[in-house]
Amino acid sequence: QVQLVESGGGLVQAGGSLRLTCAASGDIFVLDAMGWYRQAPGKQRELVATISSDDSTNYADSVKGRFTISRDNAKDTTYLRMNSLKPEDTAVYYCKLQRGYGIAYWGKGTLVTVSS
Repeated sequence: QVQLVESGGGLVQAGGSLRLTCAASGDIFVLDAMGWYRQAPGKQRELVATISSDDSTNYADSVKGRFTISRDNAKDTTYLRMNSLKPEDTAVYYCKLQRGYGIAYWGKGTLVTVSS
């Protein structure tokens, strides 16, 4: 089993920054891919950024150049640095661990609110 706990969300003004943290515990494998997703009120959950075991990254167009995903395998922790935040970034942010054979685990999310 895997447990994922997100932290670092909060209220920030537009233009500000936050760093989200996803702490993983349990049966973590170095080959697991990690990702951040978000869900705004009334909208579907969407991909924000992913990072694979070889540290290759992928970003949604809406966050490219503003957000950075990184991971520390020694600490089983994944980060999302968010700069130049916009009101439209307001959402619950979820951490996801993706393993082969379609196995995935999700955290419970952390709320990010960006005021204008």
